[in-house]
Amino acid sequence: MISSFRHSRGSGNPATRNVRKALNRYWVSAFAGMTILLSAWAAPALAQDSLPPAPYAYTQLDDPAQEARAQDLMETLRCLTCQSQSIADSDAPMAGDMRHQVRSRIAAGEEPEEIRAWMVERYGDYISYTPRVTSSTWPLFAIPLLILAVIAFALRGRLGRAR
Repeated sequence: MISSFRHSRGSGNPATRNVRKALNRYWVSAFAGMTILLSAWAAPALAQDSLPPAPYAYTQLDDPAQEARAQDLMETLRCLTCQSQSIADSDAPMAGDMRHQVRSRIAAGEEPEEIRAWMVERYGDYISYTPRVTSSTWPLFAIPLLILAVIAFALRGRLGRAR
């Protein structure tokens, strides 16, 4: 009689209560997961650059000869953000910082090759549009030559038999 009294109060049997608790936990965790997912998706929009550009990012040097050397160097350095533009052409904030570095170092009297070496040391070989032959990059220069040699050898053998 006591058990029938508990069921008649509308609290349901223990199995039903456990199912309801499990469903509530599921929906709460699903909601929390969706909230985290949407927050992670929206985070890049909140990470906009709010810092002012570097002083020499968009300002040319006073000396035309120095500015010409800086422009020549900036044309040969790749923007790491855009990856298809030079830092002279890119509007990315990182390219502006790199232009500032180039111009301020040129104004301080450094040579363009010193600045290029510093940039390559800092950002890696990828930054330069004019790659160097080093112990790690020589296969990139040698493999096309080997392929051309194999093609020439194969064509010579095929054309030699055709006569």
